[in-house]
Amino acid sequence: MKASRIAAAGALAGTAVLALSVPAFAHVSVQPEGTAAKGGYAVVDFKVPNERDNASTTKLEVTFPTDHPLASAMPEAINGWDIKVTKSTLDKPIEMHGEKISEAVTKITWTATGDGIEAGFFQKFPVAVGQLPEDADELVFKAIQTYSNKEVVRWIEVPQDGQEEPENPAPVLELSAAEDSHHGSSSSDEASDSDDAEAASAKTSAAEPADSSDTTARVLGVVGIVVGALGVAYGVVAGRRRTDA
Repeated sequence: MKASRIAAAGALAGTAVLALSVPAFAHVSVQPEGTAAKGGYAVVDFKVPNERDNASTTKLEVTFPTDHPLASAMPEAINGWDIKVTKSTLDKPIEMHGEKISEAVTKITWTATGDGIEAGFFQKFPVAVGQLPEDADELVFKAIQTYSNKEVVRWIEVPQDGQEEPENPAPVLELSAAEDSHHGSSSSDEASDSDDAEAASAKTSAAEPADSSDTTARVLGVVGIVVGALGVAYGVVAGRRRTDA
């Protein structure tokens, strides 16, 4: 009975965990491949799961933020999908690499040329983006998912701190700290590591002849002992033979 109760409790806990984890995989999301550092460039994946058993996802529209515009957004070519990049004129030009940029990508649309994302599957839509803003901790990308049965799901609700996740949350890209501030320490650490490696290599090289000589001496010593023991044994046997004779 005790074992049955434990098994039942485990099954219930597993079901609860599964129930809590399902929503995290059920909506359109965005994640970087590696890191998305402020002021840098990144490749981000828009992950789109198909939530319907009787329809496929045939279209995805992602709106890019206008409060922190991205001058560069280059989608990866995907078999079975047509891709359209929409750019718009900015109300306020932004500066990138010393140049004034007057337009930025405001939307990317993926349209399936075949079956699209079928039931039980998901699809990643990679996009190389930059330059990421230095004065923001996150970027919100509102998305619209269209199914083959003409159903439209709008993932446009912006999650708020301290509140429950909305029913149809918009994809949010978290930005990490800028990497420029670590360049000096990183170079210093690499130089230090290189020096340590060279020192260790020099010590190893210097130690190798000594170790080799010591090993040779030990081997010769052991051989000498064995030969001596064999000689003593032979002498004893020979003496016994003479006595018997």
